[in-house]
Amino acid sequence: MASLEWFCAPRCYQVAKNHLHGQPTKEHPLKQLTVNVTVADKNPLSLALALEGTDPLSKFARQDQELNDPLTQMSSEFSKRGNASEPEDNTLNWSTRRLGILNRFTTNEKLSLSTSFLCTSSTEGGGENFKAQTVVADKVKYRLEQLDNFDDGSMRHMMDLTQQEYIQRFDQLKQELIQSWHNDQRVKALKIAIQCAKMLSDTSVLQFYPSQYILITDILDVFGKLVYERLRIKAEGAPGASAALLQREREAARDTCQNWFYKIASIRELLPRLYLEMAIFKCYELLAATQKEIEQVLLRLTSQLRGIADPLVSSYARCYLVRVGVTVTRSKVYIRDNFTDLFTIYPQIFRIVARYNLHPETFTAGAYLQLYSPAFDYMLQCLMHESDLYAQEMLKECKQLKNNGAILLSILNSSKGEFVAAHAHEFLELINNSDTPGISKSQLLRPLGSCVSSCAPLQEQRLAFLNAAFQTINTLTDPNEYINCVETWAPFVAQYFTIHEVNRLLGELNTRMCLGKAYEKHYGQLQSILTRIMQNYRSIELLLIQPHFLPYLDLFHKESVRVEMCKSILSYYRQNSEERTSDAVVTNALMYLGKILNDSVNALTVEDERRQISQLINGFINKVHFGKDLEQQLSFYVEGRGTFSNLDAVYVTLVHAALKLTMQASNRQGAKSLGFIKACIAYCFITIPSITSVRQKMDLYLLCGQLALRHLCLGQADACFEAALQLIDELPASTVDFEGKPRCLERYLVAYLCNMLATLIVVPDSPEQGVLYFLRLLLDIVGRRAFKANSSAPAIIYLHVLDMLYVQSMEKFPYHIDGVVSNDALYGHDPKFLAEVNNLCGQVVEAILLQLKALGAAQQQRTQAQLSMELFMRIVRYADLEREPLCALAVKLWVLANKAQAQLDSETIPQTLCSVEHFYKLVKDSSPKRAQTIAKLLLRMRDSQKAATNS
Repeated sequence: MASLEWFCAPRCYQVAKNHLHGQPTKEHPLKQLTVNVTVADKNPLSLALALEGTDPLSKFARQDQELNDPLTQMSSEFSKRGNASEPEDNTLNWSTRRLGILNRFTTNEKLSLSTSFLCTSSTEGGGENFKAQTVVADKVKYRLEQLDNFDDGSMRHMMDLTQQEYIQRFDQLKQELIQSWHNDQRVKALKIAIQCAKMLSDTSVLQFYPSQYILITDILDVFGKLVYERLRIKAEGAPGASAALLQREREAARDTCQNWFYKIASIRELLPRLYLEMAIFKCYELLAATQKEIEQVLLRLTSQLRGIADPLVSSYARCYLVRVGVTVTRSKVYIRDNFTDLFTIYPQIFRIVARYNLHPETFTAGAYLQLYSPAFDYMLQCLMHESDLYAQEMLKECKQLKNNGAILLSILNSSKGEFVAAHAHEFLELINNSDTPGISKSQLLRPLGSCVSSCAPLQEQRLAFLNAAFQTINTLTDPNEYINCVETWAPFVAQYFTIHEVNRLLGELNTRMCLGKAYEKHYGQLQSILTRIMQNYRSIELLLIQPHFLPYLDLFHKESVRVEMCKSILSYYRQNSEERTSDAVVTNALMYLGKILNDSVNALTVEDERRQISQLINGFINKVHFGKDLEQQLSFYVEGRGTFSNLDAVYVTLVHAALKLTMQASNRQGAKSLGFIKACIAYCFITIPSITSVRQKMDLYLLCGQLALRHLCLGQADACFEAALQLIDELPASTVDFEGKPRCLERYLVAYLCNMLATLIVVPDSPEQGVLYFLRLLLDIVGRRAFKANSSAPAIIYLHVLDMLYVQSMEKFPYHIDGVVSNDALYGHDPKFLAEVNNLCGQVVEAILLQLKALGAAQQQRTQAQLSMELFMRIVRYADLEREPLCALAVKLWVLANKAQAQLDSETIPQTLCSVEHFYKLVKDSSPKRAQTIAKLLLRMRDSQKAATNS
């Protein structure tokens, strides 16, 4: 086939720009509309109601979430109906402590359990037998027989239970109690509660006793709520009943309530009798008891608790009494009496502690004393709640108590921060004088540090208090005790003192933790200390420049821990630092941290880890700013290139930052500014090849070349454009996106080359490389690249090349770069240059025609027709249609598109025809001869369209 001869037609018309006309507005166009619902709109499914979630379906969904099991509902109603004396701030709510105790006190020892109610039986107290008794006297007789049969002969002893099995058995007991109650088997439910209460005397597995107490009192709480709710409902009577009937119902309810207390009073053993009475203690409200009478009952129960010999069992029984007491009265006299009794038996606790000191292999003294802390903490918090008077009394009692460490620890755990801050020196003196077996000074110093961190002493007392406290802390010889103390005191130092005290603390830690390589066992605490300091100190920049800060990081010899610590520091710096920094010491510290992270990256590092580290380093790179000292800024980027060699994303940031410097330097005048710009572009040109991703390198080369062109660095621009085009051969056919799926890069390549062609329009030809060197290089690379089968990407690229070549044929280009002499001025519309342009246009059109032929052979008629229409319009606008071969080619393309008219959009053919007609109107005045040629083409287009329609 003879090569196609192409002749570019000169532009003979002016391009008119239709600017959009703005109009003022008072509201944002994307503002959400507000729907106003009138009173008459009673549709429950209206939009406004649906948005508020009040339509019926939303109500049902919310009810499904809110409705819990009956006991949960009963518990919530119970708490709502409770006496107003229960604190509203939820401070004394025992349920908030429950999970913590269960998680803290565990055991690997085997447990035992004795009960007769783990197997449900239809014969044992069956509901059907009971319901058969219809006479009241028979019911009473039947219940008395059940109580008479309550002996230990039917007890089942379960041995060697694991902790999980033990908990499951108690869950079964709870469900059995609930089921028995709802089956109207009240005596059976009572017997289950009694058996559970008896188990509270079992201290065979000491370390599990607090959790055992939680499990058993949960069952007792359920029993007490069931009894209270039944009596309350009975006392309220039936709705609409007469006053006389309601009075009889209330009297019957009071009699039943007294009967329950009589039943419990008849229990022979002390412990279950006390626990059961405490479990239903709220029922005293139904007996119309006054507050004074309730307080008398609480005092009576306090006296009865003196009969429990084991101090651990006694302490938790008193804790249960306080739990039920705070829900019905604000009086704290009974709590104070309980502590008076506890201080009486306190020496007995330490006789047991002495035994464990002699035999620590069985159970340590410290572990034994920790068993008391949940009970002591709760009781003290209830006593001192909203009452500094009792808090001062407890502090005074504690001073007079021998071996007062356990009580002092509970006071610190239970007191408000304000009280501890006001008496900080007294507490510190008590700690210094404390010598309690099983309670070390570090255990007492930790809660003191936590308290003063949340509420510090007075300003004038803080420094003396801090020095005194650390005099005691520094006497701790055990590294574990020392660092645990410092961990709790670090927020206090960071929050309330200057950077000098923080630096001194870091220095002391460096010294102590290096002794015997103690840091190897305490990486977690060291990391926590630095994190707490950063969270509480005001300026991260001041921390970074402290002499002991970076040496502190050297304590983290384990690489994984050091990397995590550096991540934490840089993350905190990114979130809490100033917008910009130019301090050399801060910059060096940040570079040191970033280098640690960079060096941790290797071939096995996952992509997410690389991305996270790169983001942290980029965060501080973007914040380093030396103002008008651009040379120092570039030096920083040069140092960064050498430091962060393992991270492509950081290199990309450095290149963008250096290119931004060129724009800042362009505002300057003189040869020095031009030299600096060339240095920045050279820095980028050297840095880009170190990046792994071909796409990123191509993008950066193009951007770098465009900025070089903008600053009249033509040689550097040519080098960047050539490097970018050469990289196309290395661009893979596809890549893997974030979702793990392969993604074709043809669209990217098309968009990239379109950007490149738009730039090459204004790039002047180099004398050493010939006419349109970069365009020829681009065509050569595209021609040898292997695209997907039947891809339209090459044809689209060639169409845009045709656009670029047509611009090259104009006497004056539509846009320029100031100071750059483009080809329009360089060649001055020389005929030889135009001949080269026409020759390249012919080659490009031939390449497009080959692509169209390939698409037709592959039965890709729709794509073929669309490309035919695109080429047709370019021939109409760009080519000299007075040349018959070009006009004939245009007609053939039009006919080819019309054959596939059914596969195109219905508006494609008419819109194309309208476009040609519009073009005719543009040129008819300025070039009548060319307009006449287009008119003839229009006639041929209409004739061929009619022929295609008729066929």
